[in-house]
Amino acid sequence: MLNNPAARKVTTAVLEPTARGLLAMHVSADVVTVFATIGVVITALVAFPNGHFVVGVVIIAVLALGDLLDGTMARIAGTCGPWGNFLDASMDRIADGAILSGVVLWAVNGRQTGLAAAGLLVLVMSQVTSYTKARAEAVGATANVGIAERAERLIVVLVALFITGFGVPFILPVALWTLGALGVVTVIQRIIAVRRQLKR
Repeated sequence: MLNNPAARKVTTAVLEPTARGLLAMHVSADVVTVFATIGVVITALVAFPNGHFVVGVVIIAVLALGDLLDGTMARIAGTCGPWGNFLDASMDRIADGAILSGVVLWAVNGRQTGLAAAGLLVLVMSQVTSYTKARAEAVGATANVGIAERAERLIVVLVALFITGFGVPFILPVALWTLGALGVVTVIQRIIAVRRQLKR
């Protein structure tokens, strides 16, 4: 989730003692990945539908460190590989779905139809964006283009929720509709890119 190399290096250095400690206790990177995802899912589906945005975002931000911690653990233990990448990517999609579902449920409970529609659009586009990349690779192409990557989407949604938690009403709808539109553009960009590669 944290894509900046310098930031990753600093964060990894901070997390490494914790990673070594967990490995010494025979806790695997996979366990951390799954545990962090379960924590995000529970938090998103309990806090967000009830409007507890600030608390929910803070908890999810802490749990998001598991996305770095499991990678650090795998590197130290020498277990980095396709399985870890597959599990991590799968858990990321579940976490994303839970966060956006929590927002949609809150909108539905408050009869905010437009906001619910925006949340559903972002949810669908985020899943399709990931799917197009996976299918492109399955047919021998690449789909690394796009302007709405996962990390950016997640940061925008969480920041918008955090600000909304302090009573700012317009931030969340603007953020979701913008992300939804960018998601549509990203999917179109990837379809075009794959089509060009396969036509060659």
